[in-house]
Amino acid sequence: MRVLAVENPEQPTIVTRALWYVAPKRAEIKAAEIAAPGPDDVAVRTLRSAISRGTERLVFEGNVPESEFASMRAPMQAGAFPFPVKYGYCAVGRVERGGGLEGRRVFALHPHQDVFVSPVAAVTPIPDAVPDSRATLAANMETALNALWDSGAGPGDRIAIVGAGAVGLLICRLAARLPGAEVVVVDPDLSRREIVQAFGAAFVSRADHVRDCDVVFHTSATVDGLAAAISTCGFEAKLVEASWYGAKKVEASLGGAFHSRRIRIVSTQVGHVAPSRRARWPHARRLAKALDLLIDEKLDLLLGEEVAFEDLPGALPRLLAPGASGVTSIVTYT
Repeated sequence: MRVLAVENPEQPTIVTRALWYVAPKRAEIKAAEIAAPGPDDVAVRTLRSAISRGTERLVFEGNVPESEFASMRAPMQAGAFPFPVKYGYCAVGRVERGGGLEGRRVFALHPHQDVFVSPVAAVTPIPDAVPDSRATLAANMETALNALWDSGAGPGDRIAIVGAGAVGLLICRLAARLPGAEVVVVDPDLSRREIVQAFGAAFVSRADHVRDCDVVFHTSATVDGLAAAISTCGFEAKLVEASWYGAKKVEASLGGAFHSRRIRIVSTQVGHVAPSRRARWPHARRLAKALDLLIDEKLDLLLGEEVAFEDLPGALPRLLAPGASGVTSIVTYT
């Protein structure tokens, strides 16, 4: 185990490097000194982090709406929107000091940073059966689990998921495990077919022949995707809108049979536990369950290109470009 760099034993600090979004489509790695861990803190050396494409693209491009600056703030974010801001929430690391967790791997909702200090209550131990890279999916799995709770989907339901990004595919994996559920994923990217089928669901590139669904999830963050999702809804179906559009105005196809089919559109957002579970499930319990759900080797199909932390600023324009290849990009640390 490497020893944390402490500059002054009398006023101990730790030297760190972190990714900062500094201007539209521009990021830098900045060094800084942070306070050493206190009695209720842990110091963590990062092993892996994941780029949450949908949200981090909005941050990278400076498209976080001013009205959402507070609600979009990540738990351990530094700086303020739009720039400069240190952002991210998918970090996996090993505790080097504090909390009685020395040597344990933990997940934290922390930005991309090589070493960080966190309250011990804000890190969650990772099950031994979950490898480092797969553990970075915990935040997205938590989002998928919350969306499934918001939907009320159950055994035997006909379920459509429009949009096969990380969240959509994780919803697919959870929904396909419901006994008797008929799950179909709609996405124009044919490379998603193999993943969807491995997850136990059907795949189509167009929604033309997907009809009469009981529950529909929309995760594509596109107007065409939303229209397709509405078209798949059956009578009194529930459409769960899981996309985050940022400042973009979105048109919804509310003509035709929308009203006669009495379609219900509900939002889902991971910042609050779904109402059906809120009385019994604090955030910590939900995150721990999300990590347990990652004990699933098939989820490695979601892990895409690995990028060294030092190379991240230069790689971000490509990794966050619309239509970028792969599902999830993983940042590695030395």
